Amino acid sequence: MGMTGGEAVVRSLEAHGVDTVFGIPGTHNLGIYDALREMGGIRHILARHEQGAAFMADGYARASGEVGVCLSTTGPAALNTLASLGTAYSDSSPVLCIASQIPVEGIGLGKGYLHECEDQLGSFAPVTKWRARADTVAEIPGVLREAFAQMQSGRPRPVAVEIPCDTLDESDDVTIPAPADVERAAPDPEQVEQAVRLLRKARRPVIWAGGGVIGS
Repeated sequence: MGMTGGEAVVRSLEAHGVDTVFGIPGTHNLGIYDALREMGGIRHILARHEQGAAFMADGYARASGEVGVCLSTTGPAALNTLASLGTAYSDSSPVLCIASQIPVEGIGLGKGYLHECEDQLGSFAPVTKWRARADTVAEIPGVLREAFAQMQSGRPRPVAVEIPCDTLDESDDVTIPAPADVERAAPDPEQVEQAVRLLRKARRPVIWAGGGVIGS
């Protein structure tokens, strides 16, 4: 099916059950916002700062048990999400940050593009479990599919995906794949048995549960 990169982003999010995103439109990510407006299947909540958008996505993930999604434009805006993603990372909250990027041909060359940031994707490394860039429209569905698989397997933590602004505006024939079949993380049976034995012996047991109990 022919679609723009922005439409591929929105259709991929819909395929993974996303119905709400948080973010701020900017010069480079308007391809996504055009698709959100035209397709109308996902509610967008406007933030006043990218840090706030990422915190909103984190709060949504914790309250709903679903993945929280935030949208950011390029460079300084993307870096504004790092404090929020760091909190989500420490607290094992599944947040997907989709940031735009300068045009493909200029990445890494230091030519002074608007909002250009050296190694933008690398800036996410300390606060994300996984990160990737989709340089073509055809790559977008697969990259987002893997992003969701990463968040929903093992320890849930934030991931980041960046997409160049020209890729968001280009069109190509794209197939949106079904979500990956991810096995839900399960506790070690031996540790569960040990916990049961301790609880049975205890006279006044106290269970100190982490945030993971919300989705268990």
